[in-house]
Amino acid sequence: MAAYDDRDGKIWMDGSLLDWRDAQVHVLTHALHYASSVFEGERCYGGRIFKSREHSERLLKSGELLDMPIPWTVDQIEAAKAEVLAANGLTEAYVRAFAWRGAGEDMGVAARRNPVRLAVAAWEWGSYYGDAKMKGAKLDIAKWKRPSPETAPSQAKAAGLYMICTMAKHAAEAKGCSDAMMFDYRGYVAEATGANIFFVKDGEVHTPLADCFLNGLTRQTVIGMLRDMQIKVHERHILPAELESFEQCWLTGTAAEVTPVGQIGDYSFEVGELTRRVATEYERLVRA
Repeated sequence: MAAYDDRDGKIWMDGSLLDWRDAQVHVLTHALHYASSVFEGERCYGGRIFKSREHSERLLKSGELLDMPIPWTVDQIEAAKAEVLAANGLTEAYVRAFAWRGAGEDMGVAARRNPVRLAVAAWEWGSYYGDAKMKGAKLDIAKWKRPSPETAPSQAKAAGLYMICTMAKHAAEAKGCSDAMMFDYRGYVAEATGANIFFVKDGEVHTPLADCFLNGLTRQTVIGMLRDMQIKVHERHILPAELESFEQCWLTGTAAEVTPVGQIGDYSFEVGELTRRVATEYERLVRA
């Protein structure tokens, strides 16, 4: 596969479709130096982006949380995504909408005089965890923790919040794992580096309370599905010692979709009937 800066196709940037290789920014772009950037990851199934409008709404909210008002409306972002998919002839795709503070009069921590820019790209992207959907992903346990909401805007999908995720995933991959599970600043189970996490015990589902990390749209969708199935869901703080008592585990996210987990550190989980049912029902829902 070609590098992401060297492909054919079109990318929407600041209101215009550009040739893929021409969608560039200056090296003094504020976001490159100070992480003033927010983004969304979305999947298009059969020509329709699942929960597209909710993603666009969250992008604008993330900008607000970073004190970075994005000068585009939800309708305009929706139109841009449709334009990108059509220009690239894609019906099955991953869509990335993102906004950032560009280069301008300011080159320091403060950057109110710099323009806030917006782009949308789309490409074909298969399973995020490869064959883990069948046999279950293997996760490391990260040394990095999700920060307190008093230290970072945890409900923003902000680029800077993923720095420790990149380091944690690199360390996991070096050990032969697909990803890493992270604890939060208090020591409770939190999430994987780019996906929320669920556990099963005695036919009931337990998932960490999203009070210091992103309450993912796929997470919310799966909780709703489980409740429609009359399956009890506990959103709560989960202690590390509880991991050995759980029978099944899965990850959720736009890229991850619903991916079973077979191992976290020294703890093993079965890819059980409920996990497979949730994955099947989610696939049905996104293609409905």
